[in-house]
Amino acid sequence: MLTTDYTDGSPNWVDLGTPDLDGAAGFYSGLFGWDYRPGGEEAGGYAMFQLDGKTVAGGMAVAPEEVRSAWTLYFQSPDADATAAAVVKAGGTVAVAPRDVMGLGRMAIFADPAGVTFSIWQPGRIEGLGAVTDVGTLCWTELYTGDVPAAAAFYGSVFGWEISEMPFEGGSYTVVKAAGASDEAAFGGLVPIGSDPVEDAERPYWTPYFEVADCDVTAARAEESGGKVRLSPVFMEGVGRFAKLADPYGARFAVIASAPAPGA
Repeated sequence: MLTTDYTDGSPNWVDLGTPDLDGAAGFYSGLFGWDYRPGGEEAGGYAMFQLDGKTVAGGMAVAPEEVRSAWTLYFQSPDADATAAAVVKAGGTVAVAPRDVMGLGRMAIFADPAGVTFSIWQPGRIEGLGAVTDVGTLCWTELYTGDVPAAAAFYGSVFGWEISEMPFEGGSYTVVKAAGASDEAAFGGLVPIGSDPVEDAERPYWTPYFEVADCDVTAARAEESGGKVRLSPVFMEGVGRFAKLADPYGARFAVIASAPAPGA
């Protein structure tokens, strides 16, 4: 599970690129109860979403003719320049070279060999999100990719992730965690995109999962608010009830009402 005790290689930020930041803010505020904090000129218009006074996501306006509306995951890097070099060496590309962000930290944007966008955050004054795993916050990540072993090799090379297989009825699920972390600290999975009928094999991507109190209610609310239910709520024993959604501008994400931990 995710915690705010961030370690190198773990997710520590998530943000939304959308053509209508105010409209998206209204959608997510209604869905998760987020407070919208617009960014000023000094921040390039970069906004923050907060819950109970803690930052839970960022957001920025993008030109729809240039970039698809999408959520982007950031992973912690101890050295943004070294990570950029590792990405290139492993066969990825640098979309935005490492840069300082007002003394708050350093960031960069990359694409893996399959073209999937991801980012890094090297902590400065801001370590990462102020809250995760709670209701209304980021709690899990998944990469939908055409080649799971290749993706595991790439991200393992870049971040040193440890990869394992978790068996379930009818198959197995590839789980990732930061190097040296306990199994309980796993933060994501790698999924063959061709195995999921709701996914477009030509559009591999990282998707964030947000924790919710009631998956069915959240999915219905998303649709009522102009979003789309891409996968209706599904229950998985020991995992919880989850659904795949898209906001009114096409950004894909998922929600889950997680099963209680054993003994809880």
